[in-house]
Formats: sequence, C-alpha cells, structure tokens
Amino acid sequence: MAGKIKTVYICNQCGYESSKWNGRCPSCGEWNTLEEQEVQSAPKTSSLRSAPAVGSMDLSAQIKELNSIGTDDEVRYSTGIEELDRVLGGGLVKGSLVLLGGEPGIGKSTLLLQICKFLGREHSILYISGEESVRQIKLRASRLGVDTPNLYLLSTNDARAASDTIIASKPGIAIIDSIQTMALSEVNSSSGSISQVRECTNLFMRTAKSEEIPIFVVSHVNKDGAIAGPKVMEHIVDAVLYFEGERHLCYRLLRAVKNRYGSTNEIGVFEMGDKGLEEVENPSEMLLSGRPKGISGSCVACIMEGSRPILAEVQALVTKSGFSAPRRTATGFDYNRLAMIIAVLEKRAGMFFGTLDVFLNIVGGFRLDEPAGDLSVALALYSSFYDVPLDEKMIAFGEIGLGGEIRSTTSIPQRIKEAERLGFTHCIIPKQSMRLLDTSKVNIRITGVSSIKQAFFVVKNNSGEGEK
Repeated sequence: MAGKIKTVYICNQCGYESSKWNGRCPSCGEWNTLEEQEVQSAPKTSSLRSAPAVGSMDLSAQIKELNSIGTDDEVRYSTGIEELDRVLGGGLVKGSLVLLGGEPGIGKSTLLLQICKFLGREHSILYISGEESVRQIKLRASRLGVDTPNLYLLSTNDARAASDTIIASKPGIAIIDSIQTMALSEVNSSSGSISQVRECTNLFMRTAKSEEIPIFVVSHVNKDGAIAGPKVMEHIVDAVLYFEGERHLCYRLLRAVKNRYGSTNEIGVFEMGDKGLEEVENPSEMLLSGRPKGISGSCVACIMEGSRPILAEVQALVTKSGFSAPRRTATGFDYNRLAMIIAVLEKRAGMFFGTLDVFLNIVGGFRLDEPAGDLSVALALYSSFYDVPLDEKMIAFGEIGLGGEIRSTTSIPQRIKEAERLGFTHCIIPKQSMRLLDTSKVNIRITGVSSIKQAFFVVKNNSGEGEK
C-alpha cells in the first residue's frame, strides 16, 4: 500500500521540517526560509513483528578486521596545481567526493576546467554541466587553453542519467557543475531545493564509492557565504573547499573546512588573470607588494595558515571624528577584537580614542583571524595615533591579553624564518617565546616584550630587553 502524500514546510537554509508555515525558522532563526513541499509518507504495516523485512540479508561475511585491511592501493591523483594539491592534502583521493563552493563568478568552474588540462594526460575526465551547453564549455576551454583529448562533455540536469553515465563510461574523474541544477524525477520538488540537493548528493556519493571514481561537485553559496543547501550535504562528502575572495580583487583563496584525507588548516592562493587562475607561490611577497614607505599606521604581521607562514600588512588610520559617536571600521579583522584592543590601549597605555575614528585594513583582501596578529594591530594603531612611522624592516606578532600583557604564540621559528627570508631585520615577539628559539641560528634582531608598554618603548627607542 503506497504512502499518502502530505505537505510539509522545509527550511532552505538548514533543512528543518515543519508541518505548518512559520515566518522564522525555529532551528536556524532565518526569516522567510520555509518552503512548501510535498512528500510521500512511508506505508504503514499491520505489525512490525509480523514478518521480516523484505530483501534483508546478513552481512557478517563482509566484516573485516582492522589490521587485515591494507592501504597500499590508496591512490592520490596530482591535479597539476600545487596550491590545490596542498589544500586537498597531497592530491585527489581515488573514490572521494569533493564539494567546491564559492560565490558566482569567483572561479570555481575555471579552476576545475584548468585541472582537466593536466589530469587529462593520464586519465579520462567526464565534465557534466547543468548550467552550460557543451558548446559554451568548449568556448571557455579554448580561452583557458584546455585542449586535452581525454576531456568529455555532457550537458544534462538529470542526476540519475548523470550517475548512470558515470557508471557506464567509467571515467577516471567526474565533475558535476553544479549540484543545484541537478534533479531526480522521483523527488517531488524543483531543482536546488533541500530535498533535491540532499538526494542528488547521496546518489553521487554512492556512485563515487561503488565505482572508486573521484567526483568534484560544484555548489553555490547563500547570502551568508555558506554552502547553499542542507547542512547534511557537507557531512556526506569527503572534503569541502571554499573559494574565497572579492570579485573586484584579482586574488582568490582556496580553503578547506573539511577534509577526511588531510589537514583543514592549509590554504591555496591564486591570482585571476586573462588566461584563468594562476598559482601564487609566495603569498607574502604578493601581500606586501606596493607597501608605502615613511607612512605612519603600517605594521607587518605574520600568521600561520597550516604549515605555511604568511606575512600581511596591517594598516590603521586614527583621525579626529566629526560625529558624536566615533566610527570603528575593520576590514579583514574581527570587529569585536579591534574594540577589545582599543579598550586595552586606553586602559593600559593611556591612549584616548573617545573622540577619534579608527579604520583598520588588512591589505590584499586577506583576513587576519589568528590572535598572533594582535600586537601588529596595536603597533599600527600606536603609529597612527602619534603619527610616527614604524621601522619598515620590523615585524611583530603576539597575542594581547586584557591586562595589556603579550602572550606567547606557536610556530615562532617558522615565522621568524619567513621574515628573515623576506629581508626583515627586526622582530618583536612575546618574551615567553624567547625560550623556544635558538637565537644563534637566526640572522635577525629579536626583541622579547611582555607588555604593551614595553612594545611601544621598543618601537620608540628601537631597543629593549631581550634583544639578541
């Protein structure tokens, strides 16, 4: 006996289901996100214990001991783009399902089409698009210089047909662009809905695992920058990659927020050009290019992105406010943390910002999330407050506490090595971190400070305790 069709309301942000419409989702709190959908309920049986389930089977023969399972046959495909391989943890794992998300026009399809040029040398690639025709993909491939003979194109919106084609043709790698355009006929909802996205992702996951074929799935993002669709979609896939960056800037950041086969701390840096995306092998030089000389309010910070130290310029502008409530603006830095640093400078260093506007910017569209950037922000504010330029060859990093103390950070040797490689001659670090560093092996002057006041004293006098 078939189940009855009933109407439910599903949130297009988190997948919450409700029997009635609400203006605000009770789960995620978003407004006007509940959409009406028809679903078929499961048929009722007279008794759950009356008969065994149809088609049930005993899988005890397939149980394997952990130590008896070998991993020698695990294969990683190099994509030909080192920045992408770094984020994936060394390459594309055989049989994995990778979700690539980003804003429209950020370069998702461009990146996947570019890796086809390298992967097509040894593997056959099936590119399934629900957004473009095969002729349009050909035009874009010609512009990017992708002419591999092992690249096969298919334009369809039927997820079942796409899965059956992958199973029948058995390509080395498959690309689905995008999951929001795919639909299953047995699901009673439109393309891009919560139900369609969830079921289509499940279908491609089963295809990737059963056939041992790695599949890239492209997904759009919502207005908040998160992957559009149900949150369960991110739990299904093996890796979730975010393509970040401002559309009016040429630089793009590729970040992993989930990776079952590697670290989630690595990032890849790309530059968008006329010929597509190009790797940026040295992000520090890119972020420091065009740095002004002899200007107050500028300091260089060093943060860790996975195993890679990256130097970024912090710019601050402190000026007299023309309003009763002064402005506080932070670009690329957490606003609440900026407010905390300003409060610490007022309380512990005697700097009054009550009638001053404060503007903070991380150059190059980069985002400074690590607490080690606190000291650089404080020095940039100090420099702009007193209109005193800092030493151009000086770098600083350390976390600031509410008592004005400078707390230790991790990866001190890697940060100092990167600063030394780029020509910096003076480094201000937390005094507690001096014990973790062998000063005889570095060719850079190092100053350890334990408070904000000591850091300002070192900057003003270019000397202080703890120098090498």
